[in-house]
Amino acid sequence: MALRITVIGTGYLGATHAAAMAELGFEVLGLDVVPEKIETLSRGRVPFYEPGLEELLRRHVAGVEGSTGRLRFTTSWEEVGAFGDVHFVCVNTPQKQGEYACDMSYVDSAVDSLAPHLTRPVLVVGKSTVPVGSADRLARRLAELAPAGEAVELAWNPEFLREGFAVEDTLRPDRIVVGVRSERAEELLREVYAKPVAEGSPFVVTDFPTAELVKTAANSFLATKISFINAMAEVCEAAGGDVVKLAEAIGYDDRIGRKFLRAGIGFGGGCLPKDIRAFMARAGELGADQALTFLREVDSINMRRRSHMVELARETVGGTFLGQRVAVLGATFKPDSDDVRDSPALNVAGQIHLQGGQVTVYDPKGMENARRVFPTLAYAGSALEAVRGASVVLHLTEWREFQELDPQVLGEAVADRRILDGRNTLDPELWRKAGWSFRALGRPAA
Repeated sequence: MALRITVIGTGYLGATHAAAMAELGFEVLGLDVVPEKIETLSRGRVPFYEPGLEELLRRHVAGVEGSTGRLRFTTSWEEVGAFGDVHFVCVNTPQKQGEYACDMSYVDSAVDSLAPHLTRPVLVVGKSTVPVGSADRLARRLAELAPAGEAVELAWNPEFLREGFAVEDTLRPDRIVVGVRSERAEELLREVYAKPVAEGSPFVVTDFPTAELVKTAANSFLATKISFINAMAEVCEAAGGDVVKLAEAIGYDDRIGRKFLRAGIGFGGGCLPKDIRAFMARAGELGADQALTFLREVDSINMRRRSHMVELARETVGGTFLGQRVAVLGATFKPDSDDVRDSPALNVAGQIHLQGGQVTVYDPKGMENARRVFPTLAYAGSALEAVRGASVVLHLTEWREFQELDPQVLGEAVADRRILDGRNTLDPELWRKAGWSFRALGRPAA
């Protein structure tokens, strides 16, 4: 009989995973404790922006005209327990308030709520990013609480989704990592991922600790690479060099590579910042804190870039933001997303506002979420509206829409043709030819 799959937690990770599992041919039941979220998903709608996800969802949600009907949603733990052969746990693991450590309360609650309804042999699969050592503890907890006891197994299968590419990353992952303790658990996960494996996705089998470490190690490496090139940008500014040319030159070395070598205002979002901090905290608990002390500097460099952009903007408008209109293009932490969690763009906008600047923000997809986080900022319906009367324009999220702006058209709307490129994706010559004063982090002023 074909496997039936449940997905616990239907946020960004869970909703994507549930839709992808249905696309792979499985009967899927998604659970969330927020009824409004379940109602939205049951209508084939996604409560956030992710390219291609809503179309994928509507192909499979039961009740949507023309769908396969393979995907349903519920708030009932009892229904989930009775339905699933493989249960994926996809709940959030945020940073603890006032600490570096990871907040495991949502994962613990999910396991405690699911376990009493597991009356037969099943596999529970963790996908959330957790501190190393969590899987071993959760496996014992499942065996203790589930009526089926040790017949309920745990596996760990970390997610590697990139916002803006989540559907592709789930259906055609660049690797599938599974931490298992039995051949049965491995066989079940090979069955779940049979199609992507057949299409060439590597299937890496590990123990629990290694599987837990893969995601945090990967994010730490990426964060280090981003902060490295941003540190080089600081040196370039001091020495008169060009960090874009520097990145191009070192990127040709295949030991280094060109990805994640674009200097700017740094990384944000719901993963990289909190994951490297939780990694440091857990290493300290394990007595291996010295191994990750470099991540403190990685984090420090990243946060410093935001302050540097604020300082550069203040210098550009004459030393004070008082009475100055500042246009900010971008609110999300990256393009092709509506996610503003720990967004460098919004952080910069908020700092300038607190220093007296009249800040107007425009973002193609993140306006509603930005308003919730920073309701005191002004928001515009277009880039042209945002820059009207501005003393300086800040380009802070690298949306394609911003790269295609006409500098001449925008120049007619601003008070002063001054732009700061915080992402190093605009063409300096194009803007300068249109009469703009153009500055970018880590690049010569002219």
